[in-house]
Amino acid sequence: MRPLVAANLLLLVLYPVSWAAPLLRAGLLPLFGLSEISVWSGIVSLFETDILLAAIVAICALAAPYAKTLAMLAVQLGRADPRTLRIASWAGRLAMADIFLISLYIAMAKGLGVGRVETAWGLYLFTGCILASLALSWATERQIQSTSAPN
Repeated sequence: MRPLVAANLLLLVLYPVSWAAPLLRAGLLPLFGLSEISVWSGIVSLFETDILLAAIVAICALAAPYAKTLAMLAVQLGRADPRTLRIASWAGRLAMADIFLISLYIAMAKGLGVGRVETAWGLYLFTGCILASLALSWATERQIQSTSAPN
């Protein structure tokens, strides 16, 4: 279980990095520089225009994956019931929905041909964190099943 705990602790560090990292670069005209957009800057911009949508994005992109990772860590350390993983995996699905929406917006912007949009390394880091979290929850469930199985 130690490698799973270590990987979870690493996720607790990488999530905030991925939230501050640029997800994409966007600009209206190719001649001008592109603005970098991160999860943080996106939420801040949304709060200025639509507080409800900003709250939804904050829950899906920040709270849900971090809460899932904390819950999984608590289960791995024996501080929470293993059934907590079922609820935690639901929270992880919210973060996957966030990645889907970001990808959809990028595809729409490129398809419309208005301005220029490029993906940045933060999108890959955030996606990697979410996928690693899904893999860790699966591995944790298997580990718990194998240790609780009668010999």
